[in-house]
Amino acid sequence: MRSRSNSGVKLDNYARMVQQTILRHQDPVTGLLPGGADEPHSWVRDNVYCVLSVWALSLAYRKNADRDEDKAKAYELEQSVVKLMRGVLQGIMRQLDKVEKFKYSRSTSDALHAKYNTGTCAPVVGDDEWGHLQVDATSLFLLFLAQMTASGLHIVYTQDEVDVVQNLMFYIEAAYKVADYGMWERGDKTNQGITEINASSIGMAKAALEALDDLNLFGAKGGPGSVVHALADDIQHCQSILTSMLPKASMSKEVDAGVLAIISYPAFAVDDISIVNATKEEIISKLQGRYGCCRFLRDGHKTPKEDPNRLYYESAELKLFENIECEWPLFWTYLILDGIFINSPEQVQEYQEALEGILIKQKDGVRLLPELYSVPPDKVEEEYRSPHSVERVPLGKCPLKWGQSLYILGNLLSDGFLAPGEIDPLNRRFSTIPKPDVVVQVSILAESEEIKELLLKDGVAVETVADIHPIHVQPSRVLSHIYARLGNPPAPPRAPPPAPPGVFLTPPGSPPSGRNPRLGLTGRPYRRIGVLGTSKFYTIRNTIFSFTPQLIDHQQFYLALDNKMIVEMLRTEIAYLASRWRMTGRPTVTFPISQTMLTEDHSSLDPAVLATLRKLQDGYYGGARIQTGKLSEFLTTSCFANLSFLDGKGSGSNSRHDKDYDDDDDEEEEEGDGEGYVHELRNDDEADDLAQYLDHLLAHATPKKPGQQGGGRGRFKAAATKTREMVSLMHKAQQLDVHSVNMYLSSKLFRSPQPSLNLNLLDSPAPESQTRQAASPQSGVPRGPGGGVDYGALVRLLNDTQSLQDQADILYILFKDKGVDWDTQLRGKGCTVRSLLSDLYKKAGELKHWSLIRMISGMLRKKVEELDSACSDLLAHQKHLTVGLPPEPREKTITAPIPPDQLAALIDEASDNNISVAVLTKEIMVYLAMSIRTQPSLFSEMFRLRIGLIIQVMATELAQSLNCSGEEATESLMSLSPSELKNLLHHILSGKEFGVQRSVRELDAGVGPAISIHHLGNVGATKSERAGISKLKSDMKMLERRFSMTEASQSVRSHSVDVEAFESGRHRLPSIDALDVPECSPVAKDTRHGQWLRRRRLDGALNRVPVGFYQKVWRILQKCHGLSIEGFVLPSSTTREMTPREIKFSVHVETVLNRVPQPEYRQLLVEAILVLTMLADVDVPSIGSIIHVEKIVQLANDMFHKDQRDLGAEEQVLERDPSTGVCRLLYDSAPSGRFGSMTYLTKAVAAYVQDFLPGGACAVQ
Repeated sequence: MRSRSNSGVKLDNYARMVQQTILRHQDPVTGLLPGGADEPHSWVRDNVYCVLSVWALSLAYRKNADRDEDKAKAYELEQSVVKLMRGVLQGIMRQLDKVEKFKYSRSTSDALHAKYNTGTCAPVVGDDEWGHLQVDATSLFLLFLAQMTASGLHIVYTQDEVDVVQNLMFYIEAAYKVADYGMWERGDKTNQGITEINASSIGMAKAALEALDDLNLFGAKGGPGSVVHALADDIQHCQSILTSMLPKASMSKEVDAGVLAIISYPAFAVDDISIVNATKEEIISKLQGRYGCCRFLRDGHKTPKEDPNRLYYESAELKLFENIECEWPLFWTYLILDGIFINSPEQVQEYQEALEGILIKQKDGVRLLPELYSVPPDKVEEEYRSPHSVERVPLGKCPLKWGQSLYILGNLLSDGFLAPGEIDPLNRRFSTIPKPDVVVQVSILAESEEIKELLLKDGVAVETVADIHPIHVQPSRVLSHIYARLGNPPAPPRAPPPAPPGVFLTPPGSPPSGRNPRLGLTGRPYRRIGVLGTSKFYTIRNTIFSFTPQLIDHQQFYLALDNKMIVEMLRTEIAYLASRWRMTGRPTVTFPISQTMLTEDHSSLDPAVLATLRKLQDGYYGGARIQTGKLSEFLTTSCFANLSFLDGKGSGSNSRHDKDYDDDDDEEEEEGDGEGYVHELRNDDEADDLAQYLDHLLAHATPKKPGQQGGGRGRFKAAATKTREMVSLMHKAQQLDVHSVNMYLSSKLFRSPQPSLNLNLLDSPAPESQTRQAASPQSGVPRGPGGGVDYGALVRLLNDTQSLQDQADILYILFKDKGVDWDTQLRGKGCTVRSLLSDLYKKAGELKHWSLIRMISGMLRKKVEELDSACSDLLAHQKHLTVGLPPEPREKTITAPIPPDQLAALIDEASDNNISVAVLTKEIMVYLAMSIRTQPSLFSEMFRLRIGLIIQVMATELAQSLNCSGEEATESLMSLSPSELKNLLHHILSGKEFGVQRSVRELDAGVGPAISIHHLGNVGATKSERAGISKLKSDMKMLERRFSMTEASQSVRSHSVDVEAFESGRHRLPSIDALDVPECSPVAKDTRHGQWLRRRRLDGALNRVPVGFYQKVWRILQKCHGLSIEGFVLPSSTTREMTPREIKFSVHVETVLNRVPQPEYRQLLVEAILVLTMLADVDVPSIGSIIHVEKIVQLANDMFHKDQRDLGAEEQVLERDPSTGVCRLLYDSAPSGRFGSMTYLTKAVAAYVQDFLPGGACAVQ
């Protein structure tokens, strides 16, 4: 027998350790590992981590084989790995019904189980008996399935299993908005079964999706059918939310050592090295002890103070666990691996030495890593007094197999048996390496030759859709339908033909990648595709497709009617692409110029669009480098995706082809060059819409090669673009919700204008008798003999009136009284209120009459396509939402994603069914989501976005700036174009000073004057200055200019219906009368008048507080029994449950502050609390029982009022707010200075708490 080398002997020692601590427990039937000797359950997460050392050891033996036995040993270890991974897969496959349900419900009761029976892979506890929803566990399994497959292991055997993995990717792809129980199976740290969004789950899901995307699960032997796909936008959503959360781990955990697995090995999910380092530093500084790291602050697990007979903790009980949390050596194994991957020998040595000191040595020399170290019960008080001073004892499992495995893995790497790249074949470790600057490629397409010529006159050379053949351009919703087919099976297939011996056949009509009726899997739910997904070229059936971005594809919402909004959204999307693109190849944006982007007379391009095109051609736009050119020029530099799952595998022979072309000829063409007709995705007598759409598109829109035209059949096919087929294609497009078909299909058939109902220009005049019966426009709403409304006469009046506004008023009466489907019979049968409203909507859209557009959109209940995703994005960034105006119960709070229909209904309810408020609420929610995606810094220190208050503040801003009444201001707000409204919102969010003024534009059909919003330069106050910490540096300049609309309004509405006289205005188009807009006071010559009142109102509405405010509140609560705000108490016991930097604590404080309905008064209370928090630094044990903050404000107000009266101020200047009793002048006082609000609040605090301070108020002074 040959002697072993030293390395071989060492490797055998590791093999002995793996055998004794891990492999000897492996179940011979399922391959799973039990939790312990007396624990027959197998946890998914633990099993995957345990098998890592076995996998690493197999790689080490294969690499360092001295002899044949080593190769045999390597193979045996590999098969143990495969057996375990397949055991986990078997457990999951027994619960595919849950995978299917969870993709739609995201409910905890539909989650895959976190643990299975070791011997049978069956469930071991009920759905509600355990915290099963652990996205990180499923994601960890998928991540290592990808890594191990890339290393050469064959884990997935059949196409069915490929489909399962693809559907598991759909299961985890929305991790960024799924609240789960996290890696500690507890959810909220109170252990009361409350789920929360966890950074560890999001990070692991992001890593798994990236690792599996475009991976062939059959390895080198696989074909296109075994490739799985992930969507770049889902990955990026996870990335954005993850970076916005870190270093915080969840709502209730300000830091969690489990996040080490996300920022380093195995996930490497964060690509910003500064966030990685900050998170690691936070974990080490707050959680590290002498025996490892705590899991998180105030973790009671296995501490002496934990009650073992009770599963859940009482909220105030958590304080007992502070400083005695158990320490887990497990986390040092992560830090050892981290040191190896970042090439830091010092870090590796430091933690290896520390770990060696606490491992438990067996008689046979094997070192075991215990689960945790706990404080002995008799040493608890000593540890409270002096943390990390007492000797701890090991508790729990020994070894903790998960930790033991990572310990062995670290040793194999540090001893040189493996290189980091061998256990990371997908190269995830390079995630933090800086990427080169992204160049965004933009191809501008003209919808028609006419537009192409117009652009050429302006010096912009573009192609039309017809010019770019063989590339096909389609709208993004077609890509959404395509990805929905990634796992959306058609009807059950017919029986397949008998398979030759040994050959596996995919059932006909069941193309790969998730479509599996046999397993009950429907694949990916239909969802919108973001800009990362549409910025690639796709190869579908040997044809190249490009897709236009989602912003072009607004079918229902009115944002796309505003060209300025379109170019603003394009700028945002390009900036997002430049900062988030991580794929190979450059992103390519296809930007079509359509008829709607021309001026009203169609003689030239809209100036905003033209200016954007010129900026794009300059090579720099939206902060990104731009390259413009033809699509064909970008083919070599762009990112490509091959969607092989649409190739119709197995369906060709069973397809029922179109009568107009012959089956045999099709097959010849397919075999010949792959460019002609393509397989149709049919598996039964009824083919699915998308398959037919693509079949028609590729068959009828593709010019044939000259050689194919010979023979009768060829000529017959060449002429196949006849009208009937194009109409069929258009019908398929409409079934897929593809509107603007003429933009994507090069046929003049669809270019004819659609017939209009033409409300105000009838083809034939009404009969004289009817005209006589109709009431004249000036006479108000026509009445019948019984005094009720004469709806027939009202319809005739609708026919006669020329004003869009009057038409809207009349239709609103019909809408409220008769309903949207009432037949007016205006132009014969079938002319419903809905069709008339739709016609009016189109006209209002052409005239850019935004208030009417919004109103009619609300009446028609047009769907806001981004609404649910906007809501989910805001919630995923840990921002709660409220809709409706305060106080509760009218103001509704949204804390978790809800389905679109329920969300729309909730907004309607909170808006008191006021259409205007509901429509604006939805619009602003979309804008907030757009802003938080690209500028999350705007929302720092805000945890609840109160949309009702934001709308109110917008109207107030317009009333103050334009010096008009509240009603005029709300009308002006409704009349703002989407781009102007978003601009106003952005200025309010930014905290910078801005001016608003009217600018005259041509008045048409009641369109109000344009509002111009502009930044006033660097004159704003910082957060600390606004809170009164330092003196204001500059004055704000308010531009006061008003344009009188009286004459214009009278001329436009000279024939207006006197609807006000009708039942006290019950049927008028609703205004936002619910908004409490204060009447503006006379304009003072001093431009500073109203400045601080305005600032406080804005900050109060946005819940904006000074940096560090919530941590200071936590400290002051420890020195009193609580803070009372308007009768609602924030008790000091809150600090016994929550730590100072918890998001949960910040939200709790904010909830109490939000009980105050007036934003300016709320902000004054914030300033008072800020002064109070200074007392936290005073060395006194207590400053009283419950502190009533509103009493401090009232005390300060009385002092201020007395001083002003003593100085001779007039009573009208010292007018008090009737709802709060606070002097309006105090609201408008600068924080600092002799008469500043902070000066009086400080005096008031000193007077209020002087009895509790040493030496009276001097300590405060």
